[in-house]
Amino acid sequence: MKYLKNALLLLVCAFSLTINAQKTDFSYLDVFDLQYVNDPQISPDGSWIVYQRMGFDILEDKAVGQLWLIRPDGSQHQKLTSRETPESQGRWSPNTDRIAFVSGTDEGAEIYMYWVRTGKIAKITQLPFTPSSLSWSPSGNELAFTMNVPQSAPTLAKMPQKPKGAKWADAPRITDRVYHEADGRGYIEPGFHHIFTIPAEGGAPRQITSGDFQHRGNLSWAPDGKHIYFSANRNTDWEYDFRNSEVYAVNTVDGQISALTERNGPDQNPLISPDGKHIAYLGYEDKKQAYQTRKLHLMNSDGTNKKMISGNLDRTISSVVWDAKSNGLYFAYDDKGNGKIGYITLDGKISELADNRGGTSLGRPYGGGTFSVSNSGIIAYNQSRPDYPAELAVVQPKAKSPKKITTLNRALLDFKELGKVEEVWYTSSFDQRDLQGWIVYPPNYDATKTYPFLMENHGGPILNYGDRFSAEMQLYAAAGYIVFYPNARGSTSYGEEFGNLLYRNYPGEDYNDTMDGIDFCISKGIAHEDQLYVTGGSAGGIMTAWMIGKNSRFEAAVVAKPVMNWISKTLVADNYFGYANSRYEGQPWENFEHYWKFSPLSLVGNIETPTMVMVGMNDLRTPPSEAKQLYHALKLRKIPTVLVEIPGASHGIANRPSNLITKIAHTLAWFEKYREKE
Repeated sequence: MKYLKNALLLLVCAFSLTINAQKTDFSYLDVFDLQYVNDPQISPDGSWIVYQRMGFDILEDKAVGQLWLIRPDGSQHQKLTSRETPESQGRWSPNTDRIAFVSGTDEGAEIYMYWVRTGKIAKITQLPFTPSSLSWSPSGNELAFTMNVPQSAPTLAKMPQKPKGAKWADAPRITDRVYHEADGRGYIEPGFHHIFTIPAEGGAPRQITSGDFQHRGNLSWAPDGKHIYFSANRNTDWEYDFRNSEVYAVNTVDGQISALTERNGPDQNPLISPDGKHIAYLGYEDKKQAYQTRKLHLMNSDGTNKKMISGNLDRTISSVVWDAKSNGLYFAYDDKGNGKIGYITLDGKISELADNRGGTSLGRPYGGGTFSVSNSGIIAYNQSRPDYPAELAVVQPKAKSPKKITTLNRALLDFKELGKVEEVWYTSSFDQRDLQGWIVYPPNYDATKTYPFLMENHGGPILNYGDRFSAEMQLYAAAGYIVFYPNARGSTSYGEEFGNLLYRNYPGEDYNDTMDGIDFCISKGIAHEDQLYVTGGSAGGIMTAWMIGKNSRFEAAVVAKPVMNWISKTLVADNYFGYANSRYEGQPWENFEHYWKFSPLSLVGNIETPTMVMVGMNDLRTPPSEAKQLYHALKLRKIPTVLVEIPGASHGIANRPSNLITKIAHTLAWFEKYREKE
């Protein structure tokens, strides 16, 4: 027996050494082999989980997702259908016998039905537009969904009829709407989203909402099926009152709509309790700050007796789910850069049930991820750590820890040497606040050697980085850089006061926070003064431009998709209507000096750092004109610079895998140009 044990130990060691010998660094083409779990939905009886398995098509250069089934113990992992078309929104029927889902056809997306016992599928709709927000009625006899209903664009002039065969220019595009374009989408065709119902066995869809208002978001059926609860803004001045929304109930028979809330601010995501007594919803009284945490509220099903129950948690709440007995709710939140799942009783007592939720944003380590709960309290959710993207994890009731039940990336990441990620805390020199960041070390890091140090600023700025997988950070590390990414003031997951420090003060002391992080790393011997590099995109691009305008400590910088001039950006971007008062006081023409004070362009005369400027050519959020202002200014000043414009890319440059690779490859090429080799 002793001989067998020793032989087994030697075999295990040999196998481990073989794997380690085969390991290579994470590389560009590995991005196409990454997979992740999205939208996990556990069945009401807790017997199955359906989820969207996401991957990347290297020939089509895009993300693709199809539905898979798995038992909560990790067994019987299988594809839902034999179809190879995109599938999403898998939703269980109340008695677990069917799954409704949305899938593509040659004519567009439709609703399909899958029968669990037989494995048969059928298309049950013939819709003109893509359905979303699928929701089963409690009886299992109907489905509700939202869908666009088009309208005609305005016409101002009657043109003469063109001669037969004439090749005249296209007709002008005319809009009279406040919100008429969106980044990544482009021009928004006129129309309004409405709520529809359809028999679960198929048939004609019936529109149950009316009016020129947008009806989107989750739909919650009353237990008797007579009403559907939703959130919208049906105020007369809704286009200009864009931060506001209310909770409504629509009668599923006659379409009568009743407002259940009326305060100034967003009241969203209503969910009625299984016993039909209470409606939970999220929101806050709008104080027009830079950041306000979403709180959990309760009211009676008729809209009376409203109260906020999450006052003891200074974090934004999302993804609320009632327990089966209507005694409390499960919810998601971020805390100190980590995604959590919690439970709250009706009297406000909170307990943490799971952490490490996220991993669906593969490029950079942003938050994300969702969860679902069975009637018995089994939780299924996306779990991520710095060494793997979102996998499927399960938390059994009263379990001490979650169990990860998928390993979608084992065939890839078991043979890759990833950079180690370390959490650090340091102190603000401005007001002695505790600040959090993460360091990614190059694979096979040797502390006796000197490495170039790359500072990566996150976007938002009202967002957070965390201890999650990031393809971009790993590619930087694989290229031999120590990467540092902090959550400066203004980041979420640290409470409302911390996030709101940028109110009418952006960029502000968040600059000090980033530089304090660099000085902290220098003091620890991790960074070195003559080998500092900096980059960031969107709000991270703003901060990068601000940093090189404030000092010349960096060898090179890459400013991606920045705002350089708040005056020009504010009235050109797709979200132009959303900045005044919540970010800066008044409109640009009312407060010119204030907007200019926080524009990185005001510092461009100080910049001496060699700077690459990068932007997507279809970016509507931080338009190319912003990037060009920096590039042109630096060219006129004869500062080493180059402009990288990415064709077809919107603000989310990394949405296509090849563009993610383009972004990292060009960033590294610029840094290498100014890197001193040992």
